[in-house]
Amino acid sequence: MGAIAIVAIVVGSVLLVAIALWAYRVANRLDRLHVRTDLARQALVATLDRRAVVARAIAAALRAREEEDLDALGVQLAVDADRAESEPFAQREAAENEMSLVLSRVSAATKGIIPPPTELIAEMADAQTRVIMARRFYNDAVRDTRALAERRSVRWLRLGGRAPLPDYFEIIERVSA
Repeated sequence: MGAIAIVAIVVGSVLLVAIALWAYRVANRLDRLHVRTDLARQALVATLDRRAVVARAIAAALRAREEEDLDALGVQLAVDADRAESEPFAQREAAENEMSLVLSRVSAATKGIIPPPTELIAEMADAQTRVIMARRFYNDAVRDTRALAERRSVRWLRLGGRAPLPDYFEIIERVSA
């Protein structure tokens, strides 16, 4: 064996070790991004559930007014809140959008007619703000995970394993009456 062959073997070995370390680092990063996405999804679900609870409280307050149109809105809001909370995460977007639309109709129907309970208004505003923030955190985590997982080298070396790519969660942030 000549000196050139030994140098080629050493360079090849160093290159192989460097590629293996890079692949390990990228696979570890992708795993951490999937964990981050899962935690963000759990936080988003918790904030959506909280918003549904507040919506049901508003629905109960509307039904207590004993006015036909407000009672119907209260019933619709309670039904939408229950449906939104019971849907699996993948199908929850549509249910949340329906609840947002009913909440905007409630806001329009009660404006100037009844004195709204300020604690429920403050609670809903807080819940809406938290939903917006949680959705943005989740979508940021999804964006980062997808950006790394969709790289050609990551796909070719199958560094993501069998983990499915997460999907974005898009809902109406603010609905005006």
